[in-house]
Amino acid sequence: MVDWKPSASIKNLQQRAYALARIRRFFSERDILEVETPLLASTTVPDVYIESIAAEVTEGSSSRQNFLQTSPEFFMKRLLASGSGSIYQIAKAFRQEEKGARHNIEFTLLEWYRLSYSLDQLMSELEQLVQEVLDCGPISRFSYREIFRQHLQIDPHETTLEELQQLASSEIDLIGSDLSKTDYLQLLLSNSIEPKLPPYCIIYDYPSEQAALATLATDEHGVVVAKRFELFGHGMELANGYFELSDATEQRARFEKDNAARKEKGLQTHDADEKLIAALESGLPSCSGVAVGVDRLLMLLVEAKNISEVISFDSERA
Repeated sequence: MVDWKPSASIKNLQQRAYALARIRRFFSERDILEVETPLLASTTVPDVYIESIAAEVTEGSSSRQNFLQTSPEFFMKRLLASGSGSIYQIAKAFRQEEKGARHNIEFTLLEWYRLSYSLDQLMSELEQLVQEVLDCGPISRFSYREIFRQHLQIDPHETTLEELQQLASSEIDLIGSDLSKTDYLQLLLSNSIEPKLPPYCIIYDYPSEQAALATLATDEHGVVVAKRFELFGHGMELANGYFELSDATEQRARFEKDNAARKEKGLQTHDADEKLIAALESGLPSCSGVAVGVDRLLMLLVEAKNISEVISFDSERA
């Protein structure tokens, strides 16, 4: 018998529509422009922790490999460099991940960029949005250093790979020995710290190795950190924000570093997005940006245990 019905209940889909309307109203009240960008593009992110989905495109007698986008970020930065002003988008995104309670190959991202906003200002605006959608209270903020010292008694910026290996072996069941310092920190954060976090909190000032597309700055301890943050809700990552990198030379260097890491792990490498680099060279305005997992936000709204409960048709029913 063919199971043709949706994975989400109609009641949950009504709640989803209501939440999306509230989100759009939130940005409309702030005069932030809603935009749309392509889902299919000739390039994709070389981030070693993200796997894209390739799609062969045929035009006449020739064909080329394109990719379903893992985020609208590169296109939105090209709009920012073109003079769009502050913008937001509710977009479908695709990542080749193992399906689980919090993961679906196709998912919905809310991404927005605020010109001339500091990271603190963007964190405050994110807090306002989450309170608007989920009707929650104030959201606590902790530095990455503070949260590791509190729960694991280590300074994540100063600790060594050997110290992390020993700590992880006592905290987590691990398989594999080729893990980096970043791998260990992420595993410890997700397994040993996230379950103990307050209902809602923001963690900021990540290690410089985890900068991704964020700028670097020196903190009050004289340590270079990545100017980025993550929002967690009931032990689940909900959002990822950056004070955006605008240096084209540094952006190219990070693409090359990511590809070197992918090659070392035996993963497909990806060409640098030359259109993004050209946009940065033309001048990206000073801005902060954040991506929010809409489906995960909705899981908290309706108290769902599985992401399929808030998606009309999950990947198994699509």
